[in-house]
Amino acid sequence: MDWIRIASDPYWFVLVVSFLGIAVWETCRARRELAAPLGTRWGKHSLIWISGGILTRGLYGVGPVLVAASVEGSRLGLLNQPWMPFAARCILALLLLDLTKYAVHRAWHSFPILWRVHQVHHSDPEYDLSTTFRFHPIESLVTQGVYLSVVVVLAPPPVAVLAAELSRAFLGFFAHANASLPKWVEKIARVVFITPDLHRIHHSVEEWEQVKNLGENFSCWDRLFHTYVPEPAAGQAAMITGLRGFQNPGSLGLTFMLTQPFLPERPERRPERREEQPSPSVPLATAD
Repeated sequence: MDWIRIASDPYWFVLVVSFLGIAVWETCRARRELAAPLGTRWGKHSLIWISGGILTRGLYGVGPVLVAASVEGSRLGLLNQPWMPFAARCILALLLLDLTKYAVHRAWHSFPILWRVHQVHHSDPEYDLSTTFRFHPIESLVTQGVYLSVVVVLAPPPVAVLAAELSRAFLGFFAHANASLPKWVEKIARVVFITPDLHRIHHSVEEWEQVKNLGENFSCWDRLFHTYVPEPAAGQAAMITGLRGFQNPGSLGLTFMLTQPFLPERPERRPERREEQPSPSVPLATAD
């Protein structure tokens, strides 16, 4: 089976359509007014995304679906057991791969040396779908390496890995959207998925909120591991996104994003010193 074509064509189709669809949603029903021009944000964030893509593709050469196809016949895979129903293998694969993303994301916030790299994603002074692209190439490389290793160990059905990749292509843009769902839709959607209002809390300038809502697709992991926060302490309207000290246009520069992990560390930016604060009960935001 030609998994190169099967994996590539749908992925790029979903990626492009999702980006355009979320962009229209943001334009028509923007949650917040952005100070920087969209062209500047999208252009700079696309450049760092392309840099990370070139690095990971150059080093690994293959994506998760092709790795899954190559280990499909392995007898050592945890999900490649003949006694396990195919549907069960697919469901477990989707859950375990998403759990892997949660665990890796939590690690980037838990260890100072990793946080120095991951802070590039959080130093975006604003928040929209282009923030999805804002990851340092080192983070892209490490995250992809861990993910590919997990695929090898699990040996999941390639079609399940493809489904995970397609959902990630859409939900990544969705979670970073500068928009909000209607109140009743938000209430239902967040039971299963990470919504824009949930993930926006993760991008708050408040350090204790930055270690909350770490899930990529499903919100169940945050609930299970007690990192779930339904509303920001300041409320959605008053909450400030980004990192303190980086609320300036220079934070959008490509040179800055590439060199930020190597700049002198700010004492207040040490993840292990974060103290959690209680989150007040705030009504769900409603899309106007």
